[in-house]
Amino acid sequence: MIKRIFLSVQLLIGFSAQINGAPTLYTYKNIDGIDLKLQVFNPEKINPQDSCPAVLFFFGGGWQSGTPQQFVHQAKYFASRGIVAILVDYRIESKDGVKPNECVKDAKAAIRYVRKNAMKLGVDPNKIIASGGSAGGHLAAATALCKEFDHADDDLSIDGKPNALVLFNPVIDNSKEGYGYERVAEFFPAISPLHNITKGAPPTLFLLGSKDNIVSVSTAQKFEQKMKDTGSYCKVIIYEGESHGFFNYKKDNPHNYCRTLYDADVFLESLGYLKGKPTIYSYCFCSSSLASSSK
Repeated sequence: MIKRIFLSVQLLIGFSAQINGAPTLYTYKNIDGIDLKLQVFNPEKINPQDSCPAVLFFFGGGWQSGTPQQFVHQAKYFASRGIVAILVDYRIESKDGVKPNECVKDAKAAIRYVRKNAMKLGVDPNKIIASGGSAGGHLAAATALCKEFDHADDDLSIDGKPNALVLFNPVIDNSKEGYGYERVAEFFPAISPLHNITKGAPPTLFLLGSKDNIVSVSTAQKFEQKMKDTGSYCKVIIYEGESHGFFNYKKDNPHNYCRTLYDADVFLESLGYLKGKPTIYSYCFCSSSLASSSK
C-alpha cells in the first residue's frame, strides 16, 4: 500500500512536469484502501452544458507494469479535438499483486464511472471510446467483448461496455497460440476478446505493425473476420515494417505517433464522434508529408 502511494505521487509529479494544464483527478474505485484514479483532460472550449465523446486510455505493460503516462500525448491531442480524454490507472501485478482478471474488472469499473457521471464530466454516455495499447488494448477490448469480470459491488445496471474501440497492437488472443495464456489459463476463454466476439460488438479500429513479435498480422485478420461474421464493423490497419509499441510518442521522431492518431481521428470522424479533418500534423508540428502510409 505504501509502495503504491509513493509510486502514485511520483506519477503525478511526472505528469505535472510534462502537461500544460494539469488534468482533473477523480477516484473511480477504492479497493482495499487503494484509490484508483482517472486523469481527465477537457477540451479547451467546453461548456457545462456540453455533451462530448469521451475516450478512456488503458496503458500497456503485460498487466504487470506501466503507468497512464504512456498515453498522455494522445489524450492531449484528442482533447484538442473536442473529446474528453481520460487516462485510467488500474491495478497491476508489480504494485498490487493482482492477476489479469482483476485488471479487467478495474477497466469495466472505470467505464461505468464515466457513464454514471456523464453529466458531471460533460460526456455523452452513448459515445464512450475505450482505447489502449498491448495489454491495455486487451483491457479495452475485454470491456466491450468479455461478459464476465465485474467487481462484486459494481452497479451492473450501468453498462460497462464502450461504444467504440481504438486498439493499438492489442493482445486480443489469449489462447496458447496467442499471448499470456500461462497467466490467464484459469480464466480462458472468457478473458480472451478474440474468443468472445458476438453480435453487437462495437465498431473497432485495430492498428498493428507488420513486424509485431507479440500480436501477429494473422491474429488481427482473424479478429477482423470474426467481427464481420457477426455483423460488426472492424477496420485493421497494418503499418509496414513496424514493431510492437511503434505508436508510442517519441519527441525526436513523432512519425508513428502522428500517423496512428491521424488514422484514429479519421475512424472516429466516420462514426460521427469528430468533425472536420484531423489536425494532428499541425498540432504536433509534424510535416504533412508524413501523412499515413499504412495499408
